[in-house]
Amino acid sequence: MKRQLTVGTVLCGVVLWAAQSVRADAQVAGQQDGAAHGLDPFVLLSVAVILIAAKLGGELFERLKQPGVLGELIIGIVIGNLVLTGFMAAEPLKTNEIIAALAEIGVIILLFEVGLESNLSEMLEVGWSSLLVALAGVIVPFFLGWGVAAYFIPNESRLVHLFIGATLCATSVGITARVLKDMGRLQTRESRIILGAAVIDDVLGLIILAVVAGAIKASGAGAVLSMLDIAIIAGKAIAFLFGAIVVGRYITPHIFWRAGRFESRGVLLALSIGFCFLLAWAAAKTGLAPIVGAFAAGLVLDEIHFETFEERGKHDLQQLVMPVSAVLVPIFFVLMGMKVDLRAFARVELLGFAAALTVAAIIGKQICSLVVVDRGLNRIAIGLGMIPRGEVGLIFAGVGATLMLPNAQGVSEPVIGAGTFGVIVIMVIVTTLITPPALKRSLARRRRHEQDESTDAIREVAEDAAQPTSQ
Repeated sequence: MKRQLTVGTVLCGVVLWAAQSVRADAQVAGQQDGAAHGLDPFVLLSVAVILIAAKLGGELFERLKQPGVLGELIIGIVIGNLVLTGFMAAEPLKTNEIIAALAEIGVIILLFEVGLESNLSEMLEVGWSSLLVALAGVIVPFFLGWGVAAYFIPNESRLVHLFIGATLCATSVGITARVLKDMGRLQTRESRIILGAAVIDDVLGLIILAVVAGAIKASGAGAVLSMLDIAIIAGKAIAFLFGAIVVGRYITPHIFWRAGRFESRGVLLALSIGFCFLLAWAAAKTGLAPIVGAFAAGLVLDEIHFETFEERGKHDLQQLVMPVSAVLVPIFFVLMGMKVDLRAFARVELLGFAAALTVAAIIGKQICSLVVVDRGLNRIAIGLGMIPRGEVGLIFAGVGATLMLPNAQGVSEPVIGAGTFGVIVIMVIVTTLITPPALKRSLARRRRHEQDESTDAIREVAEDAAQPTSQ
């Protein structure tokens, strides 16, 4: 392992040095020729650096029994702060438009995957418990996050406070599902409630994101949203998701059934990703975030049975999307990590802000355990399973970094500035790190309790059988 990390680190260093050299050469050539021709070689080396570094970080964290996404995020923080050592080669990666575009495509693919992993029918089976857990897991964290933000950054706009509250709403389905799968507990009722509630959380979180982002855009344009405008944005998001599900149930299966007759390779993957991009575009044209459309596309295609493709020996859609995701999604996480400026944490108040927001994120989701209506369930495990924000919290923060609001002097600034972005990243890291061990411990304790009860019952039956019957 040490040898692998050493080789990988040296390789990353060499590529970064080469990137700096290529960048300098490209600037000189651009000054001499007056214009650049073709793709800048710096972009190719930048992608190489990001992918190699991401896989090294992911491998390290996987071996530490932690989610690989955290390794990608932290390696991005390391690369982004090499400037503190005087190493400037990584700085252009932060602002390169092509890298940013690849990262945005990566996050669209990521939300498409989240939608594919979400099963509407299973979510409906657990009924009221999932719905109540999800509602508590959105409402309580939202107001706690709002309150914490208002306390620590009182000079910021109320819309900034609302947006920070929105970043606490969603739950990372993938991280919790992986823990449950590793323990062989995916089929338990607690697991189904957690995963169903997490899916509902994502839907509600995206709706809240659409409303708050719409309010921010209107405010940036000098307008003020009325309650009617807010209701229209929320209704638009709900209608979009509902319409996508209807389309998926009644129209899309016929399209994919006919496409199953095609003889060319990669038809299912190309059509599915094309459908994902189409809905992402439709969501953007409707005034919603493109990730809403990507998530809707995943929900839609999750309901389709690709019998025609399966008869030809094809893999299921999630397996087909995985290689595309493995290349594009790490670019997003590394770039998000690179945007964290560690110099901001020289301010003690930011560390307090990060600690308070993390506590609010944990308590807000743990409240979910109080609203479970079913009896005899492991309520603590349900609350713990809702804690990780993972990739969804980062996506919300990334959207906030692109939204602009005028400050007191009338100058437009990002809703999520560098300091606040770092605070959210710390919250995401901590909530993602503590969930796997805490959830495993809770489930293991419950399993031992059930085994002890079963053993006691068997012992009682055996003792009763051994007693002589009275004549």
